[in-house]
Amino acid sequence: MPGFTTKDGTEIYYTDYGTGQPVVFSHGWPLNGDAFEDQGMFLASKGYRCIAHDRRGHGRSGQTWEGNNLDQYADDLAELTARLDLRNAVHVGHSTGGGEVARYIGRHGTKRVAAAVLISAIPPLMLKTPANPVGLPLEVFDSIRKSVAADRSQFWKDLSAPFYGANRAGNTVSQGVRDNFWLAGQMCSLKGAYDCIKAFSETDLTEDCKKFDVPTLIIHGDDDQIVPIIAAAMQSSKLIKGSELKIYAGQPHGICTTQKDRVNADLLTFLQSLPHAATTNTESRQTAGIAG
Repeated sequence: MPGFTTKDGTEIYYTDYGTGQPVVFSHGWPLNGDAFEDQGMFLASKGYRCIAHDRRGHGRSGQTWEGNNLDQYADDLAELTARLDLRNAVHVGHSTGGGEVARYIGRHGTKRVAAAVLISAIPPLMLKTPANPVGLPLEVFDSIRKSVAADRSQFWKDLSAPFYGANRAGNTVSQGVRDNFWLAGQMCSLKGAYDCIKAFSETDLTEDCKKFDVPTLIIHGDDDQIVPIIAAAMQSSKLIKGSELKIYAGQPHGICTTQKDRVNADLLTFLQSLPHAATTNTESRQTAGIAG
């Protein structure tokens, strides 16, 4: 399996296919890089190099006791981009992955970044505070922690309904999609899943959003029951200068699956609108010993 070892000895798994301008995907909690398989396959067929990693503690990557926080997630992403010598990359983050992209830009800048896309993403802050009255109360996240610790298998099954909007009238989400969510959740370590709740709910990404200086597309469903749009996209779109906001009316959190054709089309249109020509990264692939 393709992968690399971080500076602290953690194995990070990733997929890497296609050639052209690199598009790097950062997945949500408690999923893994396969959450972007529809986007990866589509964009690779359109001439882009698609890279999706499993965050530490998730999927096929190392299950660490420490480091399950957005600072470390961002540093792991920085190591991945350096390992593959990615340049002119477009970073796409869903949910917690959007926080990972924001913290990556906040900590490591945009020297290697051409653009960013935040989908159903957590920035700037999910937690309700005096400065963020539109956030969710801490009790909501405490309840999630309690459920994960008590019976995470059942919790993933229950969570799959609001995640994809299966609890809404007229929704056509298949049982297979919901089963796949459960499977991905079970692949996530208990410690990684538990710690990540604090990471995605309490990490303030306001200052990170202010450091974005590349074209940015923000996509969010206005019926997102997991990351409510009012505390997320409606705020981040104001903080990220020049960002473009697309609101999917009546759509849930997991739009990369439920609205994959629409998301794919919007991603392709955005990528094709970028001012700089795509680069193939052929030399970096050869240096890293990576097959197409």
